[in-house]
Amino acid sequence: MLLLQQTEPKSSRKVWKIHNQGDNMQTLLLESTQENINKAGEILRNGGLVGMPTETVYGLAADALNGKAVAKIFKAKGRPMDNPLIVHVAEFEDIEKFGLTAEIPEKAKILAKKFMPGPLTIIMKKSDIIPDEVSAGLETVAIRCPSHPVARALIRAAKTPLAAPSANLSGSPSPTTATHVMNDMNGKIEAVIDGGASEVGVESTVITLAGEVPCLLRPGGITLEQLRETIGEVELNKAVLDKLDPNQKAASPGMKYKHYSPKARVILLKGTDEEYINYVNSKADGKTAALCCDEDISQLKVKTFSLGKRKDYAQQAHRLFDMLREVDEVGGIDTAYSRLPSCEGVGMALYNRLIRAAGYEVIDLEKI
Repeated sequence: MLLLQQTEPKSSRKVWKIHNQGDNMQTLLLESTQENINKAGEILRNGGLVGMPTETVYGLAADALNGKAVAKIFKAKGRPMDNPLIVHVAEFEDIEKFGLTAEIPEKAKILAKKFMPGPLTIIMKKSDIIPDEVSAGLETVAIRCPSHPVARALIRAAKTPLAAPSANLSGSPSPTTATHVMNDMNGKIEAVIDGGASEVGVESTVITLAGEVPCLLRPGGITLEQLRETIGEVELNKAVLDKLDPNQKAASPGMKYKHYSPKARVILLKGTDEEYINYVNSKADGKTAALCCDEDISQLKVKTFSLGKRKDYAQQAHRLFDMLREVDEVGGIDTAYSRLPSCEGVGMALYNRLIRAAGYEVIDLEKI
């Protein structure tokens, strides 16, 4: 049995303990020193897996140019192989340096100048150097340059671009702390670097430039409005707010499968604040909970998990995955009710994650 102990970032000061019972690998939890980053870089060069912090969520990194190493990501996560991965680079210029794409569109350069490093992923036509394990057999590759200094230092130490989906078990809430990664990946990967809590809290915005018109495939911290202000026309893929056609291939991570789900059932409620509160209170039975706003807490008769202030969608998105995980950690909760958020600004990212966490189960309170 392996026992690991680590103190969380100073903001929380929580001490956690992880017990590894019978797994076939010892997962190292590393502080974000340059020596440890170099050690993790060596693990990646040798075909191993490392949990790395980014400004969005923690990623599960492998050498993006090593198909066998990338395949280990899918095994560790239990992730379907037809779900493409994002390639992370330390600098936008690394795209040309490593020859990752067939070309770099002018609009990619414009977006990179404004939003990179940062929580934006750009899909372009790939070069032959990208393994099929990364692109899921597509003719495109998704690339981003994270702003987290530890992530960029690790990419440089590895001396290769890194393929990195979120470092969680497939389908469960994405990890925003090293603790979350250890809870899901302990014994499955070689190491995790603790870089503190993620700043944004939801995965990067994904835009494809591979078609005639740029198209938003996954909303995140960079909003649809910001993209349109920067490069003009940007379409919104219908799968952002609804289910992907089962016969359609996912062009971006997070499009096809149920994601971000706690063990408890999540149900979304569409209606006014008063309708939401009254409905949740009518379901109070000791096994229900509310994913709510600060302003709701005093009026609710169930266990509450606040995402933040009612109109602060950036704060709500930042706290969402933490609260989804906390629902399960508290225990005894069968169902968590959340209101359906607005799709304005960062609210679209919150909406996108919640409908997938709920498996698209939405109750329209006006029709009851």
